[in-house]
Parts: sequence; C-alpha cells; structure tokens
Amino acid sequence: MLRYHMQGFSGYGVQYSPFYDNKLAVASGSNFGLVGNGKLYILDIDSQGRMLESGTYLTQDGLFDVAWNELHENQVLAAQGDGSLRLFDITLKDYPIAIFQEHEKEVLSCNWNLINKDVFVSSSWDGTIKIWTPTRNNSMATLVPKPMKRANSVLAHQDVPISNQRQHSSISKNKECIYQAQFSPHDPNTVMSCSGNSYVTLFDLRQPPVSNQYSFLAHNGMETLTCDFNKYRPSIVATGGVDNMIKIWDLRMVRKMSIHSRQPMSVNEVGGHDLAVRKVSWSPHHSDMFLSTSYDMTCKVWQDLSTDGRRPTGKTNSVEPAKGCRFVFPHHSEFVFGADWSLWGQPGYIASTAWDGEVCIWNAFNKR
Repeated sequence: MLRYHMQGFSGYGVQYSPFYDNKLAVASGSNFGLVGNGKLYILDIDSQGRMLESGTYLTQDGLFDVAWNELHENQVLAAQGDGSLRLFDITLKDYPIAIFQEHEKEVLSCNWNLINKDVFVSSSWDGTIKIWTPTRNNSMATLVPKPMKRANSVLAHQDVPISNQRQHSSISKNKECIYQAQFSPHDPNTVMSCSGNSYVTLFDLRQPPVSNQYSFLAHNGMETLTCDFNKYRPSIVATGGVDNMIKIWDLRMVRKMSIHSRQPMSVNEVGGHDLAVRKVSWSPHHSDMFLSTSYDMTCKVWQDLSTDGRRPTGKTNSVEPAKGCRFVFPHHSEFVFGADWSLWGQPGYIASTAWDGEVCIWNAFNKR
C-alpha cells in the first residue's frame, strides 16, 4: 500500500490520469471542506514505489471533485465550492487557465465525456446540471430534473440530514441538490444524475427539454449520493444512498407503478456498509465487480452475484454470508469520499481519499 498525507486538507475526489500510469489528481478542502481554502494535488508514483507531490494549486474555496481532460494530458478540471469549475494546466503554476462560473451554489461533481472528449458535465447544490466545452466560458446546456413529489416515496415521512450543520438539518432543504452527474461510457448523449430527493434521472441530450428525461426513485425517499454506469453492460447502473444500501438496476426491466409512473427493477441490493454509501464505481476490467466508499470509513470491493459476467444468474448478494464482498480496505480514519480504479497494469489497483487527509493506493485482488 502507498500512502500520501495532505497536511491540513481533507480529501474529496481522486482520479488517475488517463494518459500516465503514475499520476493522480486529488481534490481537497480545509476544515473538512466546510469552510476555508481548497487545494488541488498532483501526485506522482516514482520508480521506487513512493507517492510524491509534483504540484499543488491553492483555491479560495473547497474542491469537491476532479476530472482529467480526456484530450489533453496536462489539464485537470476541479469542482469548487463557490459555484465555479476551474481548469488547470499542470505544467503552469498557481492559476487556472480557464474558469467556468454559472452555478449558484457548490459544484459537487464534474465528469468528462469519454466518447465526445471535448465535452464535460457538472452538477451542483443549486439543482442544475450543466454541459460545457473547454473552448467557451458559457455552458452549452442546462439540465434541470423535473420536480418529484415526496409523497411517491416509501419513506416520505423521514427526514435524514446530510450533516449536523444547521443548513443541512432537514432533507427538505437539500432535496434539490444533485450530488453527481456523469456521461454514459456507451452513449455520448446520455447523462445520469442522482439527487437529494432520492431520484436518479437519465437525460437524452438529443431530445427537447420537455421530453429529454426519465426519473426513478432509487432509495425509498432517502438521499441518493452516488451513481455509476457499468462499463460493459450498457443497461446496468449502480446507486448508493444514505440508507446504507447499494442497488443495481437494469434499465430495460421497467414495471408500471401507477398510471403516470414506471420504475426499473432493482436486480441486486447490497447492504454491506454501516453508514451512508458515498461512492460507487464499476471496475474498468470486470463487468461484475464494483467498489464502494462509505461514511463508515471503509472502502469495499464487491462482486455482483446477479450475473456471471455473461448472463443473469437469478441470484442476489444476500445468498452469500459475505454478501459478495471480496475485499475490505479499513485503513482510513474518517469518512471516505473518493475512490478510483486504475486503468493501468495489473487489474485491481485503487486510489482512495478521505477526510483524514490520506491518499492511499491499494490492490483489491492482492490478499497479502
């Protein structure tokens, strides 16, 4: 295991470079990201197996996510708490080369399109999703999930706070918050988002605004904090929420809930964390493996037992005593927010970062 400590800063997001096998970017914030500065770290792994800092960029507000430019090996995008996104060139010092400022509240996620590589997406606490290109300062499109009635949720009477801060004391105050938005790795015109109102929304950018989205209730009225597309099975997505559950959905298997409501089926549910699930990410090497991070200070790697990699098995992870858990990384001492699979070398290398200020690299398939 490799470890790097960010003195005075807490980790929120981490991503391996898509161009270099030894380079990572980490988004962080001081005072647990609640108030104060942020810092973007560029970390390199040297030939002796050490993780070293090769560059840092101090910002006026906390950073909550990071994404590498898929067209330029030296450019990194950071999502900032003042409502802006900042594009940095790691060969230059101190300042961003571009600032994208339209969101009215904290930008919580950013994601680069893996097919149309000149486009990226952001989501914010202001309840909007924006589509951008690095060549212009204004967004190309703004997506707003349609309001959903909380009466449709199974647990509509429960208010689950995101933190003990006064402004977060009730879910009704942050139900419009969009925690994550990302492009499909299979279709450059499909965007998926998850929100504080428990809904997951899929957008088709080719359609007019009145008919470009489809939403479904993911976590029974409790906040959905994370979502991800399976890299090999286009219709399979995973979500995680404050109900401590990870759910796997098949978007093709839709059932009618009411006259005006249709819901995809959850083909698998995993209840392996003690607190809210903050991040889920499917493996880039295996169609049935995914990782999760949680406020219970662990990262876990799971096998989706509902498939054997080629066809459905009809099983769920509840059939196993270990619930399909293949590896537990217990070495963080605070909430684990970010994690990313390495595309390089032996499958199974993962980088994770947490509020303890640690960036760790470990192998989920190495039992030693």
